[in-house]
Amino acid sequence: MNLEQARFNMIEQQIRTWEVLDPVVLDLLHQVPREDFVPDHYKGLAFADLEIPLGHGQSMLSPKLEARMVQALALKPSDSVLEIGTGSGYMTALLAKLSSHVDSIEIVQEFSHRAAQRLSTHGISNITLEVGDGARSWDAKTYDVIVLTGSVPLFPEDFLRQLKPGGRLLAVVGEGPAMEAMLATCQAPGAYQRTTLFETSVPALKNAPQPTRFAF
Repeated sequence: MNLEQARFNMIEQQIRTWEVLDPVVLDLLHQVPREDFVPDHYKGLAFADLEIPLGHGQSMLSPKLEARMVQALALKPSDSVLEIGTGSGYMTALLAKLSSHVDSIEIVQEFSHRAAQRLSTHGISNITLEVGDGARSWDAKTYDVIVLTGSVPLFPEDFLRQLKPGGRLLAVVGEGPAMEAMLATCQAPGAYQRTTLFETSVPALKNAPQPTRFAF
């Protein structure tokens, strides 16, 4: 496989056509080798427009979705980031390249350890990887950016209190097949603006709070 041609095709045919036009994000996709974060037996699919299985019922998001999410977050070099769901570590790498520091939480220990190795190989050190269940919020710190890499059936209200003024929270909300990527911005303490970005469908975040079910 001609990796650079495959990467170019991914960016031009999948990502640009899905309204990802920010030159910083497009350049980042050239910089960070996605194929190095894909499980070995799926490397031939590293640039395909699909979710790549990681095991434990989890998947790597499609390239266009990862790019669209990063673009929507409008990261700044001074931003502190909380990522819920490290997965392969690829999204972690993208976030780290554009921000000051990333705290990434992963419930599957195996994923976290593999991601640590991949990120270290590429010299990405402005990260803290932790193993734990972050689905219902994580510690008492505040962040400029919070991103959930798995879907949640309800908007993750608990995370809003961890946003700094001007901070952004991105989550895919809903239950399949109809889900929406939503961005919440903290305008002032306790005041948030929510925007629906686009429709999509992604695997659920483990242990996310569930809606009340009524039995009759």
